[in-house]
Amino acid sequence: MEMNIALLPGDGIGPEVIAQAVKVVKAVGKKFGHTINFEEAPVGAAAIDLTGNPYPDATHDVCLRADAVLFGAIGDPKYDNDPKAKVRPEQGLLEMRRKLGLFANVRPTFTFPSLIHKSPLKLERVEGVDFVFFRELTGGIYFGEPRGRNEQGTKAFDTNVYTKEEITRLARMGFEAAQKRRKLLTCVDKANVLATSRLWRETVQELAPEYPDVKVEYEFVDAVAMRLIQWPKAYDVLITENLFGDILTDEASVISGSMGLMPSASVGTENKLFEPIHGSYPQAAGKDIANPLATVLSAAMMFEYAFDMKAEAQAISDVVNKSLAEGIVTEDIAEGSKAYKTSEVGDWLAENL
Repeated sequence: MEMNIALLPGDGIGPEVIAQAVKVVKAVGKKFGHTINFEEAPVGAAAIDLTGNPYPDATHDVCLRADAVLFGAIGDPKYDNDPKAKVRPEQGLLEMRRKLGLFANVRPTFTFPSLIHKSPLKLERVEGVDFVFFRELTGGIYFGEPRGRNEQGTKAFDTNVYTKEEITRLARMGFEAAQKRRKLLTCVDKANVLATSRLWRETVQELAPEYPDVKVEYEFVDAVAMRLIQWPKAYDVLITENLFGDILTDEASVISGSMGLMPSASVGTENKLFEPIHGSYPQAAGKDIANPLATVLSAAMMFEYAFDMKAEAQAISDVVNKSLAEGIVTEDIAEGSKAYKTSEVGDWLAENL
């Protein structure tokens, strides 16, 4: 099969971790007989430096031509430290999601047997954890209008807006995923306070009879924030709105022991993008020390979700687990043992496929 993949390395460690994922994807292509074409484009602070726009039209065109997008990270301290900057790298991320119609963020959380001791939670709480968040990505408070400040600059406002259609398409993805897993779906909201959350709960309740084999639970976001730590094995598939999902998925990411290990997908009706959940980590940029495994596992998700190639995805997951078991890891998880460079881990993974 021939596949066209857009590469958006982005900022900070993004180019370094994307380079390792490319090595692995090429090795998978060779192993399984696929022809894989790559086309690279700038995004984020890198794109601002080149064009003044964090998501240029030319980059969008590259994404539209591709069968899938591999994305690194966005963010740069020179913008983080300037709250008055009118153009910011993160604007490119939101614009990319909007223009590509990436309405669902899929974030799995699972543990690695060889690293389970690195989790901040007790062994009995995290062993066997395996759940996935479906976060609505193009609605809610990040996109709602109006937003801004009053003329005096003493009051700021953001608007949280959701339509039934936006909730329905995300919820259906959650229900369908639950049917293929443990048949448990949790709707995370704040229906006791927010009108948008009441619409979420009502919509999910209306859809539930269409999926009689799925048990549906409804929980307030604050309760889920506690239970993710108290009893993470209680969850299977969770669906929620943009802001809640942004916070809860970062909380969930540390359960595995390292944010540098967790992949994610952002999918729409026609376009699919795959990225590690970590940020640009500018302090490590250019030092060849960043953990590439989350990006490599995002490539595994790409094969499964974009191309329905489960064998290819499993091959990547298997070689990542082998690297962890054999200690072929970067300094963040080396624990006093030999730490390998980012590029060395990528080379080892490609060779061992």
